[in-house]
Amino acid sequence: MGSPQRPPLAHVFRGTLVHSRLSTAMEILHGHLLGVDEGGTIVFLEQADQQEQLAKKWGFKTSDIRELSHHEFFMPGLVDTHIHAPQYSFAGTRVDLPLLKWLTTYTFPTEAKFKDSDFAEEVYTRVVRRTLKNGTTTACYFASIHTDTSLLLAEIIDKFGQRAFVGKVCMDINDTVPHYKETTADSVQETERFVRELTERQYPRVQPIVTPRFGPSCTEDLLRSLGDLAQAHDLHVQSHISETEEELKLVENMFPSYKSYTELYDKNKLLTSKTVMAHACYLSDEELELFNLRGSAVAHCPSSNFSLSSGILNVHKVLKHNVKLGLGTDVAGGYSASMLDAIRKTMMTSTTLQINKVNERGLTLKEVFRLATLGGSQALGLDDVIGNFEVGKEFDALLINTKASDSPFDLFSADTFEDSLEKFLYLGDDRNISEVYVAGKQVVPFSSSV
Repeated sequence: MGSPQRPPLAHVFRGTLVHSRLSTAMEILHGHLLGVDEGGTIVFLEQADQQEQLAKKWGFKTSDIRELSHHEFFMPGLVDTHIHAPQYSFAGTRVDLPLLKWLTTYTFPTEAKFKDSDFAEEVYTRVVRRTLKNGTTTACYFASIHTDTSLLLAEIIDKFGQRAFVGKVCMDINDTVPHYKETTADSVQETERFVRELTERQYPRVQPIVTPRFGPSCTEDLLRSLGDLAQAHDLHVQSHISETEEELKLVENMFPSYKSYTELYDKNKLLTSKTVMAHACYLSDEELELFNLRGSAVAHCPSSNFSLSSGILNVHKVLKHNVKLGLGTDVAGGYSASMLDAIRKTMMTSTTLQINKVNERGLTLKEVFRLATLGGSQALGLDDVIGNFEVGKEFDALLINTKASDSPFDLFSADTFEDSLEKFLYLGDDRNISEVYVAGKQVVPFSSSV
């Protein structure tokens, strides 16, 4: 009796793969074979000299192998841990005010328009297409306060094949733009409806996330109710924390009985091992210890931290406290929807801290590459599913072509592979990202059905 026939593999690739491990910021694997099964799971990653044994075991022929060229490599998909989908409609503009004025002047009036499903459909379709083209295979989205169009965002994400968390925004305080808020009861009820309806749709890779906007937009009652909801249904949670000093003072005045901004979330059951908080520029050591204790994560958003003059997050300090950390574009406070921009701004932020003698050394590009991939998967609690090319994980990947016909950078004969990789990370863009895969399925170039 022969061994039972294995189902055919969806993909076998041969060439160079670049990824990170917990122990290694960046691992470059030349001359490797990677196999992906029909379910999108990586079933082997071996040196190419194992081809004969692998072919026997997995039942593939030489003609089934896709050979990458010398100027191509695979890297894990980029993970955007913080992005506001409705704000994509004004990304690249209106970054001339500090956070609280910026929200009142531009953001709240724009998000209020997302009650209109036609307008929402256009913007949400474009933001999902753009982020996928830019290599974001997983995104953690804020939508708006409108349940139906937040569900529409989830539907569009599923249609395009992106992996995502989607949050209906909750806010029951808004004195500056009073038509853009909910009652406490409505906010809780509509969040329950959002979670229920999204869960019932059973999208394979789109999950709901409980989303109180931030401390100044929420009453204590709302925060408590959302914490209870997250606990009852074991849901992920996202919000903002300590983005600006002005916001911090506001929270102190609004919630005087709490020792810190972090305690406000923690005491209301919103700081859990499934929580990701954006910014965190001004967290104390004590607050970071609480993040570590709860297993909560930070989304580092350097582009908007600079654009809105909010603050500078010391990534070294966060990591020293063993707090999970990923990167976010934070569209539209961050003007770019590209995670490559987030990588570059993270490097600049780190260098700024080094210049100002806050830190002895800056982050390396390899370390930041890890934060944009494996770090993001850890921050979103998905590191057992995605983040690198370990066997058993799903194949979320970007095929990079450093010699694409309209590549924005030049390669020279003396350039090593490491040089071309570094040039891509500093100078590349979507023109170098020739294919995007989520769970083994090619989602870019887009199919005619979307």
